[in-house]
Amino acid sequence: MRHDTTPDGPLGPHHLTGGVQLLCPAAVMTPEGPQEGYAAVVAGGTFSDVGPAARLEREHPHLEPVRLPGHLLMPGFVDAHHHLTQSFGSALAFGEPSEIFRRVWVPLEGALDEESAYIAAKLSALESLRGGFTTVAEAGTRAPVDAGVVASAAADAGIRCVLGLVCNDLPDASDAAGAGSPREVLAAAEKHLARYEGAELVHPSLAVSVPEAATERTLRGTARLAAEAGAVVQIHVNEHLAAVERSLVRHGLRPLEYLDAVGALGPQLLAAHATLVTPAELTLLADSGAAVSYNPVASAWKGNAVAPATTMAERGIRFGLGTDGTRGDAFRLVDAAEFAQRLVYGLATGDSSCGAGWSWLERGGPGGADAVGLGALTGRIAAGAAADFLLVDVGGPEMRTSRDLPWELVRRGNRDQITAVFVAGRLRMWRGRPVGWDHRPLLERAAELADQVVARAGVTRAHPTSTAARARSGVR
Repeated sequence: MRHDTTPDGPLGPHHLTGGVQLLCPAAVMTPEGPQEGYAAVVAGGTFSDVGPAARLEREHPHLEPVRLPGHLLMPGFVDAHHHLTQSFGSALAFGEPSEIFRRVWVPLEGALDEESAYIAAKLSALESLRGGFTTVAEAGTRAPVDAGVVASAAADAGIRCVLGLVCNDLPDASDAAGAGSPREVLAAAEKHLARYEGAELVHPSLAVSVPEAATERTLRGTARLAAEAGAVVQIHVNEHLAAVERSLVRHGLRPLEYLDAVGALGPQLLAAHATLVTPAELTLLADSGAAVSYNPVASAWKGNAVAPATTMAERGIRFGLGTDGTRGDAFRLVDAAEFAQRLVYGLATGDSSCGAGWSWLERGGPGGADAVGLGALTGRIAAGAAADFLLVDVGGPEMRTSRDLPWELVRRGNRDQITAVFVAGRLRMWRGRPVGWDHRPLLERAAELADQVVARAGVTRAHPTSTAARARSGVR
């Protein structure tokens, strides 16, 4: 039988909508690895049962099995670090040096209004879903709009979102987002955490742009509030040389050391990037239980270093994988995660395995869910977990002769193989297109607004665009 057909004809979205469903793919990616001949029952937005297909069919005789030959049912990916409202300026970051947030992202987001912020965020969410992400951690927009605008965009697109609220109370030279007194900022943080209690797809989080953007009181307060609410505080930490040096000049401590000194380091912290970490700071991360977002594409595009992720894994440091808004393609992200480790650390030490393939799927799914505070909810195919999952075509030329599926997914998997994306048990994407809404008007409006926003943003680039650079080079 062809891998894109079912017993009653070509596989289509109508096979995957409705109430309780018994899904019988060729294999299921369980926490123990891929299992052939397994099946899953989806009911009420969760997996109610997972196990051998024969047992599930016997124990659920009232359900008509949905046969999915040639497909792998696997957890949806988790983007542990995103900036949803930066999509209009994606290409503006290409070929630029570090700390572009001062010259590109702050002015760009500052030029957004409610409509453009909503469209930008929904555009990012659409790209993420197309790329196999079922959850994104939004690190807090600097746009002068209510966080509910971003929440609505994510929920309307159908993606699960860990929604950060910027809690800065020390205006930086170029970033005054969220500035206010510690009392006002913490009161707003408390309201934000309560606002989305019980929401299906939006999970509140707090955020501080960088440690220097908040007072000691606010850093301690956000840590306390998040810990009490079971949420995370997202902070860009030890990302660039300039930031490390500013912290040393101002506090006599590196950023992670400073967070520890003021009482803001703990399991509630989601440290974005953490690329420039000393052995002592790795110990701080390990001992505190803090989590890290390893963002390999961001390191390649505009970073100063690559986070020592394999060392973090060996030290027991919790971490997931993040795009930093670079591109919403999960398979390319896990490939970049392994590739960066091999180039920067593996070649120098003769480590040809660099996580043995499965590590990066783990960090892209359950590890990422744990890092963003949703480990008890999503990231795995198991009874009781949210039904956030992908159906991946493994019957084509890339993997039909598979010998090591986890490795092959990391190095050879691609977005085109994703047949379906489910979030909370609902079919959200079918062969790269959203289900239940027409994305074409969104794309058209995004193109119109992007030109307007970039024109009024006052973005400063250090290098010309590629077209201008070519013209200057004299190449004919």
